[in-house]
Amino acid sequence: MILSTPSFYVIAAIVGYLAGSIPFGLLLTKIAGAGDIRAIGSGNIGATNVLRTGRKGLAAGTLLLDGLKGVAVVLLGATQSVEIAAIAGLAAVLGHNFPVWLKFKGGKGVATTTGVLIAISWPVGLAFCSTWILIFVTTRYSSLAALVGLAAVPLYAYLFSNVSVVALTVVLATLGIVRHHANIRRLLRGEESRFGRKRTTDDR
Repeated sequence: MILSTPSFYVIAAIVGYLAGSIPFGLLLTKIAGAGDIRAIGSGNIGATNVLRTGRKGLAAGTLLLDGLKGVAVVLLGATQSVEIAAIAGLAAVLGHNFPVWLKFKGGKGVATTTGVLIAISWPVGLAFCSTWILIFVTTRYSSLAALVGLAAVPLYAYLFSNVSVVALTVVLATLGIVRHHANIRRLLRGEESRFGRKRTTDDR
């Protein structure tokens, strides 16, 4: 039976937000004895800033777990409807970006957005990942790869999915691009760091 009452949409949003707000980057670095990630580099809780600890395994674990947050809530919501899955997925990204436990200072949501896209429409998620890889390999800018992928993802949703996913991707793309405002300014000034050099920002 599909549950579609307004109260269930609220429940999906709450569950998605709480799951998304789990700060895996912070938890993993503290458990591993790498200190408080918020006191390192950009202070971001995402995988790119975790990489600044020099612990590649922790960064990979953060990337994976942040992505799985999005996958889990979308798959749970999809047992009811694609609309509920979309709400849960959006809430998870908002939770990652603005976690209540950390005074609403979180990451930029790229990993969680990737998980949401893969779970709600794997062709869209695959196209997004392929775009990210292509731009990154070409330019070595992680932030630019994320921005181009986010800008393109509503088109991918239009081509490969349905109107609910299109609406979700428009919101996710807008949110992700806004969260990268500092990166955009640095890219325009030619001051953004390429991969392999000392970085000044966190793209996750």
